[in-house]
Amino acid sequence: MSAEKGYQGWRNYETWAVKLWIDNEEGSHTYWRERALSAWEDAAETPPSFASRTQEDRARLDLSDVLKAEHEEALPELEGFAADLLNAAFGEVDWYEIAGELLDAVKEQEGA
Repeated sequence: MSAEKGYQGWRNYETWAVKLWIDNEEGSHTYWRERALSAWEDAAETPPSFASRTQEDRARLDLSDVLKAEHEEALPELEGFAADLLNAAFGEVDWYEIAGELLDAVKEQEGA
């Protein structure tokens, strides 16, 4: 068995599952596309002063932080082994990868 992690073209199952849920419901999909567009536009207005990051880098970092924070807020309050398992799975999600995919879709739609 290969030591490589990956699932359905994504970094891992946890990342794939979160993106699936984002895309699986129209309201969620629309909301995150709008957030991605907003991150892209905000990054265009932000001068690349810190570490000469590109617009895409700034947008992707900002969007990944928002993705993680909003999904973290939605986690149920659990205790014991269930909390440990949920937190372990949540910690495996590659928010940066999801943000990149959302931004790619926005850039394609906007012709950027």
